[in-house]
Amino acid sequence: MKITDLLTKETIVLDLQARTKEEVVDELARKLNEAGVLSDLKAFKEAIFAREAQSTTGVGDGIAIPHAKTAAVKRPAVAFGRSTRGIDYDALDGKPSHLFFMIAAPVGADNTHLEALARLSSMLMDASFRKQIESASSGEELLAMIRKKEAEGQTEHTTASGKKKIVAVTACPTGIAHTYMAADALKAKAAQMNVDIKVETNGSSGVKNELTAKEIEEAVAVIVAADKQVEMERFCGKHVIQVPVAQAIRKPEQLIEQALKQEAPIYQGSGTKIETPQAKGRTGFYKHLMNGVSNMLPFVVGGGILIAISFIFGIKAFDPKDPSFNPIAKALMDIGGGSAFALMVPVLAGFIAMSIADRPGFAPGMVGGFMAANGGAGFLGGLIAGFLAGYLVVGLKKAFSGLPQSLEGIKPVLLYPLFGVLLTGLVMMYVVIDPVKALNDGMKHWLSNMGTGNLVVLGLILGGMMAVDMGGPINKAAFTFGLAMIDAGNYAPHAAIMAGGMVPPLGLALATTFFKNKFTKAEREAGKTCYIMGASFITEGAIPFAAADPVRVIPSIIVGSAIAGALTMLFGIGLPAPHGGIFVIPIVKGNPWLYVLAILIGSIVTALMVGFWKKEVKE
Repeated sequence: MKITDLLTKETIVLDLQARTKEEVVDELARKLNEAGVLSDLKAFKEAIFAREAQSTTGVGDGIAIPHAKTAAVKRPAVAFGRSTRGIDYDALDGKPSHLFFMIAAPVGADNTHLEALARLSSMLMDASFRKQIESASSGEELLAMIRKKEAEGQTEHTTASGKKKIVAVTACPTGIAHTYMAADALKAKAAQMNVDIKVETNGSSGVKNELTAKEIEEAVAVIVAADKQVEMERFCGKHVIQVPVAQAIRKPEQLIEQALKQEAPIYQGSGTKIETPQAKGRTGFYKHLMNGVSNMLPFVVGGGILIAISFIFGIKAFDPKDPSFNPIAKALMDIGGGSAFALMVPVLAGFIAMSIADRPGFAPGMVGGFMAANGGAGFLGGLIAGFLAGYLVVGLKKAFSGLPQSLEGIKPVLLYPLFGVLLTGLVMMYVVIDPVKALNDGMKHWLSNMGTGNLVVLGLILGGMMAVDMGGPINKAAFTFGLAMIDAGNYAPHAAIMAGGMVPPLGLALATTFFKNKFTKAEREAGKTCYIMGASFITEGAIPFAAADPVRVIPSIIVGSAIAGALTMLFGIGLPAPHGGIFVIPIVKGNPWLYVLAILIGSIVTALMVGFWKKEVKE
């Protein structure tokens, strides 16, 4: 498939009217929708913003490549937009973006289009080609430029023998654009530096240009530029540099020099590494925890909401012995609670262990998590099981490192699973489960017997935490605590948490509506989107406002969220669903109208503080 099969005259905008990041996404997404590419415009934009929340797709040098792979796309396509004035797209180099390629990739289709997208990403690394695109006077001329460039083909950077050799792996969460741009940046810079390099790409179409054992052995160092997990065991004993994929796009020369000087720790096969001043990105406890939480969330959200819907028929309608029994409620409870929600703790533990010890840690982590769930140790027991299994397997790797080379093949298929599962199971059974179960029971009893004043303080804290970093570690810590409380059967904390998470975007949306003179036209347009994001419990909708004016916005949203969280506790609200925003308010335990009132009061407080605090804007 050619690039021009994906990018057509119908999806080209040579003069973008957008002035903000949100407006760019909206304008290009609407262009794709008008061309018949999308089945659900709203869902596609949500997928684009979800990708942006992971890391910006403004790669620098005036380029942004927003992209998403989602079921909302009917056929693969690319939309192009150009802004002569430039738009702040949170680019990695901090400069305005002028060229925008929005990639729409479908789920479940064949991967022939991915090769074309990889070529497009590579072509954009050529500065002279970017200059040509900037000067294109029509859609036809732009397409002709792309056809000509694509016909020239890709030139591999090869070098003669006798040079120092390095190898690299690039990978991003969706594997559509950044993976290949990082690879080409490294290869191009290595060619300039006269360095021999081979780069493996972990894209949506699978692993390409896979590194061989011989190539890894010959390399002086390894660069892993990835925002998702890649196979690491093959790099044991090598100097390994681990950085986000964006760093390879922006700083390839620095990474190559660091590799040549071997300024990196030797990888020990534990899934962790010694920190160096050059190594950036989240690592350690937070990285492992988030790997578990992110993989667990689909089970939590899907299963939890199904459980919540079953409550609409009656709190006990799923029970055949209850007078309110309803077979639909039972089916929903069996699917959501008996299956999806039951997998929450094992999946959490399995992926935490996998983050620590790579694949050998997964089975022991799953088993430990399963034992925690069935033994009453719950969410906290699952956290302990994940870290326990991961580090036990790390210890096993070191213990078995002295075995003969001839036994290397049986380690991952026999020794690690056997001893990992056994040791994790024994520790969970005899050391962890009973004390953690007692702790959970004690916490549940403590929360059940807290006075109204103490509950209000707890709600104040949890609600405020949701607004501090809007999706960051503090926000996730509060959300994780709420999940643990739902698992323990106490629904009050999570009601405060969801209310606190809905307030920031809703409060800012109200502020842009009632204090229009305090916001630019672009901000007022973004405020309209915040109504939807706030109602859907997507706290990240407030991030652009907080980034533009943190001194005034952040304290305002924290106060509003804290008040909302405190009021939910005061009103005695409980929330059995972990997510859903306004869609799950009808099934809260307590008065749903009081829950809405708590969210509205918090949002109004935020809106008033922002409105009175911000200065008038003159456009």
